[in-house]
Amino acid sequence: MGFTYNELSIFGRLRKIDKCGPYSAFIKLLHIWNGKKTPRETAEKVKNFYWYYSVNRHKQTVSTPSYHAEQYSPDDNRFDLRPFLIDPRFSWARSKIDEVVNKLEKDDASKISTMNVD
Repeated sequence: MGFTYNELSIFGRLRKIDKCGPYSAFIKLLHIWNGKKTPRETAEKVKNFYWYYSVNRHKQTVSTPSYHAEQYSPDDNRFDLRPFLIDPRFSWARSKIDEVVNKLEKDDASKISTMNVD
């Protein structure tokens, strides 16, 4: 998949605790990984994570719960009525992420800490 355990932990917390989708996770990770990864690398990580998450989301509801060594709850949300079959393309979020990456590459990417993307 191309993720370290630390990256998976960060993505898990953003998704489960902060309730971030692809775009909001990307914006938060720009600040978290500022200086460690370029905006394009961050965008690719976010797109790949949410693609893998969406194509495997159904397994959380049809498989039995297993041991999970993270501090946040491994609850499978069996009473959660949100859809579990998710379109892996995330077309709006992908286009918005690409728009921000292009804007940052055109401008100076070192201004991430003071940027207003919306």
